[in-house]
Amino acid sequence: MTRPHTSSSESPLMVHLLLCCTFLLALAAPATTAASVPAPALTPAKQNMTWDVEYILWSPDCQQRVMIGINGKFPGPNITARAGETLSITVNNKLHTEGLVIHWHGMRQVGTPWADGTASISQCAISPGDSFTYEFVADKPGTYFYHGHFGMQRAAGLYGWLVVNATAEQDEPYRRDYDGGELRMLLSDWYHDNVYAQAAGLEQKYDHFQWVGEPQTILINGRGQYDCMLGAVTRFHRGIDRRARTCVRGKEAKLCGDEERCLRRSECGPYCPQSQCAPVVFDVEPGRTYRLRIASTTSLSALNVQVQGHDLTVVEADGNPVEPFTVPDIDIYSGESYSVLLTTNHTPTFYRSGSFWISVGVRGRPPKTLPATAILRYTNSRFPWPGSPPPATPAWYDLQRSKDFTHRINARRNAAEAPPPPRTEQVNRTIVMLNTQTLVGGHMKWAVNNVSLTLPATPYLGAYFYGVQGSAFDASGEAPNGFPGGYDIDLPPANNSYETTLSDRVYELPHGAVVDVVLQNADMRRDNDSETHPWHLHGHDFWVLGYGEGRYTSGRERLNTEDPPLRNTVVVFPHGWTAIRFVADNVGAWAFHCHIEPHLHMGMGAVFVEGAHKIRELDVPREAMMCGVIRTTAAALTPAKPGSSAPAPSAHR
Repeated sequence: MTRPHTSSSESPLMVHLLLCCTFLLALAAPATTAASVPAPALTPAKQNMTWDVEYILWSPDCQQRVMIGINGKFPGPNITARAGETLSITVNNKLHTEGLVIHWHGMRQVGTPWADGTASISQCAISPGDSFTYEFVADKPGTYFYHGHFGMQRAAGLYGWLVVNATAEQDEPYRRDYDGGELRMLLSDWYHDNVYAQAAGLEQKYDHFQWVGEPQTILINGRGQYDCMLGAVTRFHRGIDRRARTCVRGKEAKLCGDEERCLRRSECGPYCPQSQCAPVVFDVEPGRTYRLRIASTTSLSALNVQVQGHDLTVVEADGNPVEPFTVPDIDIYSGESYSVLLTTNHTPTFYRSGSFWISVGVRGRPPKTLPATAILRYTNSRFPWPGSPPPATPAWYDLQRSKDFTHRINARRNAAEAPPPPRTEQVNRTIVMLNTQTLVGGHMKWAVNNVSLTLPATPYLGAYFYGVQGSAFDASGEAPNGFPGGYDIDLPPANNSYETTLSDRVYELPHGAVVDVVLQNADMRRDNDSETHPWHLHGHDFWVLGYGEGRYTSGRERLNTEDPPLRNTVVVFPHGWTAIRFVADNVGAWAFHCHIEPHLHMGMGAVFVEGAHKIRELDVPREAMMCGVIRTTAAALTPAKPGSSAPAPSAHR
């Protein structure tokens, strides 16, 4: 039997100390299990990387497709840094036919807003054949990732890990709660239709509109299986796909020598040495507690994660410590990340395997995609494979289960990393954002306060830096601060008689302002039909003050200002509301948007410009802004001085 793929660990580094220039003392780090990720040794103050981003042929679910890879591989390189360390990543765009940016999800980019990686907001897209160097500080410990943020490139495979470890001085409040090392699970969904076909379908008018549908496969660390399952098929699995079958190791192994299907296309199933869809296996020692980092880069899917026979203790959310609580499984939405503690407290016997399924299934939507599976394998297990079928995913429609999990997340008590929010009387501005879906000029759009976001050719950051706002986008007013009082959230937009428009206006926030945002969910185009949306804010963590049902009423809702969790991504549940608070203390232009890829593509987002007059004090690199009206009038432009506005060129976008 071919040995399944085992997740690799980072090799411990040698620490060399030169004493008095006469002798060298080598200190070796202790050995770890194959799946653990030890805390790195002392690292330099700066890491330098060079990435070639290019089209590749890959078989993440045993079916070959064109993907976007980095340095010829998928997923992209793992980044592990120390808090306070500078990362310098030169990105070479070798895609030939399209622009490119990379967003460092969870990095606040204080002082470097142009490195946020959002096309038309923080920078110009990197043109084919060009390069751009992202240089920024990994400012706080936590579980993060990076991904493409131009078009739908995240769904094409452009993503990878970004994990920031605490310094010895910082520590983390739960670091002493695990002794077995770390495991990592980066989750994603995968479509066989390429993203260009998906985008074209979303942009069609009226009855020609084509929704992206459900993904073909869920991937764990870039691996999955499309046409068969690793474990035994049960009634639950056949309820999702009546054709579900178990991968047969003997039958599949016959393909391993097939030069065309296996050696060239990597379509030989999960059990061949060359397979790019081999099972993910975590080898763990019994009697230990591990930190399992989980992040979701999905394009669409909300997911449920469970480890067969093991409880999970949640200790971190989006890079912030939370008050620990224990659950049998967790729900995770696109853009979210967690750390959970897992204790290997089972005793394998001759009759009981020491291997357990990790099952990742779809939640919140009628599933048409089979759960992904990985294996947690004790080092003293008598069997390499679990002896029972993978567990069933909780019912997709059990929304209360998701709410109960989400509502249990609160800031860790007495943690310096979890400061309380500003008091309510300090709030300078409240913005209520109605989430709706409607037709605009025959095109299906998502909208905020009856406005669907369109992005200009000139990055907002560059427009403010050079003082050409009036030529770069509609600067005649701000995006709407709320929605009409007469709007009925329990009726579709067509029944509310309010017109939806397209706009590239922004919200301007004074530097240091305390801002409350209320996300208000409502009916989609169909009556009594509403979806969960995960909203991600760039450049910030925010406090989640609360969730509620129905329409938000100011002054009547109970908000948590005692121990609200800090997050960078938050969900708003169907026909409900979510309230957050943040301080606009990060000068720049920052996206705030639904993290479901096709929803953002259809206009579900907003832009906050913070400290507009201070943007001109930044050291914005010229090469990041040479597009749109800035490129066409570059010779006449110099950065606007603080307190002044450079004359706007006559050319319009």
